[in-house]
Amino acid sequence: MGRIRVLSDNVANKIAAGEVVERPASVVKELLENSLDAGATRIRIEVEAGGRKLIAITDNGCGMGQDDAMLAFERHATSKIHDADDLLNIDTLGFRGEALPSIASVSRLVLETRQAADASGTRIEIAGGKLLKVEEAGAPEGTAITVRDLFFNVPARKKFLKAESTELSHIASLVTHYALAHPDKHFELHSATHNMLTASPVATHAERLYQIFGRDTLDQLISVAAEADLERVGVPEPPPWRRSEDYEPPTPGKVRLRGFVSKPELQKLNRNSIFVFVNQRLVRDRLVQHALTEAYRNIIPPTVFPVVLLFLEMPATEVDANVHPAKTEVRFRQQGFVHDFVRDSVRAALMKARPVPQFTREISAQPTAAVALSPGALYGEVQDEPAGFVLTATLPLPQTAPLAFGDAFLPGPSSASSADIASVVAAVPNWEPVSGASACSAVIDDLAEPEEGVAPQLASLRPLGQIRESFILAVNQEGLWIIDQHVAHERVLFERVLKQRQTESIPVQKMLMPIVVQLTPGQQAVFTEISDELGRNGFEVELFGSRTVVVKAVPAGVESCDMEQMLGELLGDFEREQQTLNLDAIRHRIAASIACHAAIKVNMPLEQNKMEWLLQELAQTECPMSCPHGRPVVLRYSVKDIQRAFKRI
Repeated sequence: MGRIRVLSDNVANKIAAGEVVERPASVVKELLENSLDAGATRIRIEVEAGGRKLIAITDNGCGMGQDDAMLAFERHATSKIHDADDLLNIDTLGFRGEALPSIASVSRLVLETRQAADASGTRIEIAGGKLLKVEEAGAPEGTAITVRDLFFNVPARKKFLKAESTELSHIASLVTHYALAHPDKHFELHSATHNMLTASPVATHAERLYQIFGRDTLDQLISVAAEADLERVGVPEPPPWRRSEDYEPPTPGKVRLRGFVSKPELQKLNRNSIFVFVNQRLVRDRLVQHALTEAYRNIIPPTVFPVVLLFLEMPATEVDANVHPAKTEVRFRQQGFVHDFVRDSVRAALMKARPVPQFTREISAQPTAAVALSPGALYGEVQDEPAGFVLTATLPLPQTAPLAFGDAFLPGPSSASSADIASVVAAVPNWEPVSGASACSAVIDDLAEPEEGVAPQLASLRPLGQIRESFILAVNQEGLWIIDQHVAHERVLFERVLKQRQTESIPVQKMLMPIVVQLTPGQQAVFTEISDELGRNGFEVELFGSRTVVVKAVPAGVESCDMEQMLGELLGDFEREQQTLNLDAIRHRIAASIACHAAIKVNMPLEQNKMEWLLQELAQTECPMSCPHGRPVVLRYSVKDIQRAFKRI
């Protein structure tokens, strides 16, 4: 007898369930996406015991007839694709036809559904993948699915579930962020004890963000809006087995980016607060994450991450969603174009906003019941973090049971009127997209005209003196400012070096005695790659035997005693870099290293005219709020903060 055998449907369904149904939040995700695909405008979700005992989702979508309802529980049965060519143009959230049979194979499921044209609906009961009952039933238009006792027949899977509160937080995160992605729809989330989320339809994403999280959160975010034409240059056609005989390449379309990114002072210890929607599908994409990292490069430290809520829209033919069983990953046809478009759009928004870090206001007490909203609902990778952000104002405690966005506790569902929402959202920059022929040109052009922001405020500063000969204390009409003299000078020198590199006019100083530096094998490999760029930045460094280099000249301002340490750190950073570095990244890294070693040091006394000069130079930089390594340059203690501290307001 042969050793290869065909698996039974029961075993095959449980294997599929292992791919699709990781935890209760996975069930909510699949059913919620089905409701959205069905055209529902009202979606209600109820859960008990973190989804272990009960998950019930009710919608007012198109519903199904009895035949379709029965077929929906067959493996790979779907109404959303018909042939292989449809996989190249997926415009629905679900399409694989695995969700319902997979969920039904590991739970006790009841489906009630009715189409608008039918006089009565259909009720189907399934337990552990076995059909128990099919009957006519009275039901409103739409679909209601009740899932009980998840993993009751797979106890090993049940042991891997976390605490009820953790599973509930995953579900809350998922529902909240789909509500943010669909502001025109009504969402409700109820647990056994209280109403966790009620979001009525609003006109814009900004209004939905205010509706759920409140004004304080909106004030911590920067609006992003950009649009560009997609290019078909260099895009390969799909293989023959994935196209029909009359296949024609899609016509060029547009890519649009909208959403919000956090100010530099709002920092997280991991990527759990980065939410990216591609054609309204919540995904985790390494390409976009790397683009965001590049956008914040030299603005925040490389060991922390921003809070991001972005919506990327493009023709369905430009995105392949069929690369992951749970549909949590996508692949772009034009990866380089999308990467640069996201990076440049976010970077341009940050440069225009130029936000100033504020002093932290501590929270007096922690909420007793808060649901952590994190992307673990989708990815199952939530990690706990210390409470609080870096250099950010903590929000006041809400009177109702709050939700939490990342670490900061935020107000729960708002009961504000439409007029209240409109008055707040009016302060947010309009979402009029920028149009352009390429991903970069449209957004970069805006940098030519600096907005009124932090630069004029810095230019009006009057220095009072130094704190421990390391921090400059200054004042103006905005309040009290503290400037880190080292990183302020570092920012000035960094931008100066980049400009000099463009014109190839970096001043060089010859060394009296050349310095010999020993390299590790990894550093030697890196040196071979970046030696030309080092030369263009004022370094005269040559190989001198096996794994040894000799330094004969350095950029002006760099002390010879720092040269060995500087070169070792620079090569070590490149050696540890996991991503492939482009020329622009190498230039910025070298410029940052030069600026760091040539800048004014801490514990260095400065005369009044030197402090005034430094503040004036800082005001003229493009990004005066952070140093090239992402540390804050200035902190402001506003007049309102001072008045509040003295109990005057």
